[in-house]
Amino acid sequence: MNSQQNVVAIVTGASRGAGRGIAVALGAHGCTVYVTGRSEKTGDHALPGTIYETAEAVTAAGGKGIAVRCDHADDEQAKALIEQVLAEQGYIDILVNNAAAVYDELTMPGNFWEKPLKLADMIDVGVRSSYVASWLAAQSMVQRDKGLIVFTSASGAVHYTYGAAYGAHKAGVDKMAFDMAVDFRHANSQVAAVSIWMGALATDRLLAMIEADPDKYGYIRALLETPGFTGHVIWSLFNDPSLQDKSGQTLIGAELAREYGITDEGGRQPPSYRETHKVSPHQNYPVVIR
Repeated sequence: MNSQQNVVAIVTGASRGAGRGIAVALGAHGCTVYVTGRSEKTGDHALPGTIYETAEAVTAAGGKGIAVRCDHADDEQAKALIEQVLAEQGYIDILVNNAAAVYDELTMPGNFWEKPLKLADMIDVGVRSSYVASWLAAQSMVQRDKGLIVFTSASGAVHYTYGAAYGAHKAGVDKMAFDMAVDFRHANSQVAAVSIWMGALATDRLLAMIEADPDKYGYIRALLETPGFTGHVIWSLFNDPSLQDKSGQTLIGAELAREYGITDEGGRQPPSYRETHKVSPHQNYPVVIR
């Protein structure tokens, strides 16, 4: 699929964590990566990381990092982002929808009604914001008849994890990938949409959780993926001649990595959720109602 030298990607929510890792990995493959997020300076968030630091890391990895402050809860800011990318580059090859509103209270004990109502923000900045970014990017992608939209997800889409808000976010983006792919095919477009289940990531947030309660979370260390692992998977997916066969699917990143011969740092092969949790993505039906 990669028939041009300069591949242009947008990675949302890339100040830190999975977004930062994915952005830097795409940079290592020579991509121009637009890094979005709200953190512009140290102290903007309790965890370290800014969009400028990520953009610099993308460039250092061999690509071109461009930081754009964008609150994806604001449709106008999302629109301005897409307009900026199109004005500066002329096209968008890859959109990685990773922005999410993640609060520390998500993992606190209690049922959903006992946790703060702000956890519902995961549905706005997660599901809705991903829809908006995809809606904006898809228009130019379809016109160009080329592009890949990726949603970052996890197995919480099909089993209980931290409550209803988290589950709705993950299940929502998985279903969006399927439905968007139906529309792309209906338009006879080569644009693809997929959702990728990432494993437990060695991010500052998760490592802090493990450190704070090793008895509860210590087992996760053996399952960790580096934040950049999914970025390398996305790059191989983008260049896969059979990408259209995968469009609409929810894919387990660890399994894609095996298919593409990708290993994580140190040559490690992260396990699949099929092995660790005995779960797999929901299968959708081919019925179409228009």
